[in-house]
Amino acid sequence: MDRRGYLLAILIAALTCAILFLMNRPPICTCGMVQLWHGALDSGNSQHIADWYSLSHVIHGLLFYAGARLVLRRAPQGRRLALAVLIESAWEILENSPFIIERYRTATIALGYSGDSILNSMSDIGMMTLGFLFAARAPLWASVALGIVLELAALAVIRDNLTLNILMLTWPVDAIRDWQAAL
Repeated sequence: MDRRGYLLAILIAALTCAILFLMNRPPICTCGMVQLWHGALDSGNSQHIADWYSLSHVIHGLLFYAGARLVLRRAPQGRRLALAVLIESAWEILENSPFIIERYRTATIALGYSGDSILNSMSDIGMMTLGFLFAARAPLWASVALGIVLELAALAVIRDNLTLNILMLTWPVDAIRDWQAAL
């Protein structure tokens, strides 16, 4: 077992937590509550442990496993996981920057988005790790099937998912934003 790789992944997550704290991100929801699941699309989104967007972080893990396996073919799994945690952590820091928060507000349906709580960011890293570990143990078809099911579930329930999130952040489409807002 690659203990160094797993330890490195934990240290990267802890450093990310400290950086988010230094960025003045709220530790928990400013509402003062901690919910295991927050299913509503409102100001509590991205503030609690899990929400509909947690599904996209599981998909990150599936994709990062595939990418790390290609790039670090001979590296032990722990080091591959450390790379995945590094990428996910970098996204969590970037996602909570004023630039990306404003981008979400102007280009997507997340009009009142204020960034993630530290608790939610750490949970997002954990969700990515779950996806990564699932992909490491499951056959390829199961990882692909899980990714498709999670994308379609989020699309059906909240009219948003990882694919639309990437599209709307990089190349906003008014027709998609209008369709999402009709929920």
